[in-house]
Amino acid sequence: MPDYRIETDSLGPVKVPADALYGAQTQRAIENFPISGIPFSRTFIRTLALVKLAAARANADLGLLPADMAAAIQDAAREVADGRWDAQFPIDIFQTGSGTSTNMNANEVIARLASAKLGRPLHPNDHVNMGQSSNDVIPTAMHVAAWLQAEATLLPGLRHLQETIEDKQTEVDDVVKTGRTHLMDAMPVRMSQELSAWAAQVRQGLARIETALGDVSKLAIGGTAVGTGVNAHPQFGERVAAILADLTGLPFQKTDNHFQALSAPDALVSLSGQLKTVAASLMKIANDLRWMNSGPIAGLGEIALPAVQPGSSIMPGKINPVIAEAVTMVAAQVMGNDVTVTIAGQSGVFQLNVMLPLIVHNVLQSELILGNAARVLADKAIVGFTVNRERIAGLVDKNPILVTALNPIIGYEMGAKIAKRAYAEGRSIKEVAAEMTDLSPEELNDLLNPAKLTAGGILTAD
Repeated sequence: MPDYRIETDSLGPVKVPADALYGAQTQRAIENFPISGIPFSRTFIRTLALVKLAAARANADLGLLPADMAAAIQDAAREVADGRWDAQFPIDIFQTGSGTSTNMNANEVIARLASAKLGRPLHPNDHVNMGQSSNDVIPTAMHVAAWLQAEATLLPGLRHLQETIEDKQTEVDDVVKTGRTHLMDAMPVRMSQELSAWAAQVRQGLARIETALGDVSKLAIGGTAVGTGVNAHPQFGERVAAILADLTGLPFQKTDNHFQALSAPDALVSLSGQLKTVAASLMKIANDLRWMNSGPIAGLGEIALPAVQPGSSIMPGKINPVIAEAVTMVAAQVMGNDVTVTIAGQSGVFQLNVMLPLIVHNVLQSELILGNAARVLADKAIVGFTVNRERIAGLVDKNPILVTALNPIIGYEMGAKIAKRAYAEGRSIKEVAAEMTDLSPEELNDLLNPAKLTAGGILTAD
C-alpha cells in the first residue's frame, strides 16, 4: 500500500499522507511554508474549532445546514477543540497572511471527521466553511483565543502576583530601609511602601488589560470576504458570537463594523501594548529584587532570595537570582513581541490585514509567558525572600541624607554642611548635627527617627 493518497483541489492533484485527516490545501501549505517549524498553539487550534462548531450550529438554526450535517460537524469540531487531533494541524505560523491555510486545515480535518460520523461526504468549503471566509474566521478566532489565554493564564497569574506582594507588604511593614534615587542614598522608606509600588504596578496593569479585552470581545464573524457579509445570512455573525459567548462564558458580540474588523486588528495591537506595559512592570520588580539581593557581602544585601539552584559551575556556594533573571527575559521577549505586533498591525491593505497569523502568535505567547512568569516570580522569589534587618538598620543610621529632615529648621545650606562633614568623618548625622546646631539630643532623636520620616509631612522641633 502506498504511504500517500491523491487528493485534488482547484490547482490539481496533490499527494497527501495516507493517514492524514487533512486534504490538498493543507498539504500545499505544508510544502509552501517550511519556515520555522512553529505551528499554531493549542489555544488557537481549540478556538478555531469552537468557531467552526458555533458556525455549524448557527447555520442549522437558520435552516441553512441540515441538522444531521450540523451535528456531525459540531461533534468533530468538539474533538478538535478538546485536543484529540492537534497533530493534524502542522502548518507553520509564517504562511498566507490571512491565515487561509490554517482555516482550510480546520475545514478539511473537521469535514473528514464529520463525514466518517455521518456516513456520507461533507465538503470542507460548502458545509464546514458555510457562511464564512478565512478573512472573518481568523480574526474572530484571534480575538476569542486572546480572551481565552488571558482567562486561563495571564489574569490569574497577575492576580496571584499582586496578592502575594500585598501579603509580603504586611510581613515587612516594620522594616525601614534606605531609599534610593539614581542608585544613590535617599530618604528612608518602609519596605512595605517599596512593595506597595510593585503591587500598584501589577494592579494597574490588570486594569489596563481588562479594559483592552473589552474591545477584543467584538468579533469579525459575519463579514466574510471583505466586510459586506456576502454569502452569509444577515443574522449569522450575531448568532455565532452569541454561541461563542455561551460556549466560553465570555462576553463576545458581533462587531459593529466588519470592514474595520477585517482590515485593522487594532484591538489586539492595543492589547499587545498593555502586555508590553505589564512586561515593563515585571522588569522593574525583578530588577529591584536583584539589586536588593545583591551580595551577599559586596552588594546591597538587603534581602536573600530563595536558593532554588546552585549558581555557578565553577564557584562553589554561589547562588544567583535566577527567577528574577528569567522574568527579565520574559519581559524582553514580550517587548519584542509588541514591536512585531505593531508592525503587523499596520499591515492592513484596503479590506484585509495580511499578517494575522503573526499577530495572534505573538499576542498568545506574550499572554502565556507573562502569566506564567508572574506566578513563578510570586511563588519562587517574593514569598520566600528573607530580610537582613540588621544590615538594613545599620545602613539607615549611617545615611547622611537623613539631614533632609532638618531642612525646615536649619535650612538647606546648613544641612549640606552637616551631611558633608558626617560623610567625610564617617560619623552619624545626629552626632554632627548636635555639634553644629542648637538642637537638643532629644529633638534630634525625634526629628531623625527613620520610621517617623517615612510618614512624610513637615517635621518641627517641639
